[in-house]
Amino acid sequence: MDAMRRMEAAMKLRNFSPRTQAVYLRSVQSFSARYGKPAEELGEAEVREYLLEMLEQRRLSPSSLKVYRAGLKFFFTAALGRPEVVGTVVTPKVVRRLPEVLSGSEVESLFGAILSLKYRALVMTAYSAGLRISEVCHLEPRDIDSKRNVIHIRHGKGGGNRFGMLSARLLVALRAYWRAQRPPGPYLFPGQRAGQPLSPASVRHVIKKALGRAGINRPVTPHLLRHSFATHLLEAGTDIRTVQVLLGHRSIRSTQLYAQVSTALIARTKSPLDLLPGGQTEIPR
Repeated sequence: MDAMRRMEAAMKLRNFSPRTQAVYLRSVQSFSARYGKPAEELGEAEVREYLLEMLEQRRLSPSSLKVYRAGLKFFFTAALGRPEVVGTVVTPKVVRRLPEVLSGSEVESLFGAILSLKYRALVMTAYSAGLRISEVCHLEPRDIDSKRNVIHIRHGKGGGNRFGMLSARLLVALRAYWRAQRPPGPYLFPGQRAGQPLSPASVRHVIKKALGRAGINRPVTPHLLRHSFATHLLEAGTDIRTVQVLLGHRSIRSTQLYAQVSTALIARTKSPLDLLPGGQTEIPR
C-alpha cells in the first residue's frame, strides 16, 4: 500500500468527515505537485518552504495555512511515521474574529422572505436548533421526535450524534411542509436527485435571494443562523453549558465566544465599580 492510500485508510479509521479527508488529501497532493516528487520523498525543509510560499505568494490566510499544515502533519505522522518532519514547523497565529449575528426581527424577516415552504422549514430548523447546514440537509423524518420534543442529529461534525431541541413552532412548520409535499425518503429535505439530500449550496442561494426581499443589507450564511441561535439563547439566560451541548461543541472555549458577541448579556452585567459600597448613584438626566 502506497503512502497516500495509507493516509486515506488512516483517516477513515479515525472517522474523519469526507470534507476533512478531501482537504487533507488535496494539501498533500498540492505539496507533491510543487516539487514534482512523491510527498514521501520530501522533508522538513520543503514543508517549511512550501508553507512560506503559500503565505507570501498565494496570500493564504493563517486559518487556511493551518489546515494545509494539518494535512501534511497527518500524512507524515499517520502514513509515514515521521512526525518530526512537520513537528517544528509553525504557522501564524489565527486571530479569532467575533461572529456576526442577526437580531430577532431580522431572523423573522428572513423567514417571511423565503417563498418556498420547504426551504422556509429548513431555515427555521437550522435556526431553532442551532444546526450546521450539513446537519439540517441530512435530517431524516425519523429524526424528528415530537413525543420527546427533540431532534436527533446523526451526522454531526466528526461523525458524532447528539440531540437538539424541537420547538413547538418548528413542529407546526414541519408538519405543514410534510402535509403539503410528502417528501420522498430517506431525507426530510431531499435534493433533486433521488435518494440524495439537499445541497448546502442550494440553501445558500435561496437565503441570498431572500435577503433582498427581507431588506437585510449584509451577507448572511446558513452558519450565521447557528451563531444567532447561540447568542439569542445566552441573551435569554440559558446556561452556557447547555448551549455547549446543543451546539455539539467539544470544548466550552468554542461556546464562550458567543458570550463576547452578546451585547445584551454585557449590558446586563454590573460593573464592579457599581458594586462598591459607594457605587449606588443616580444617573443625571
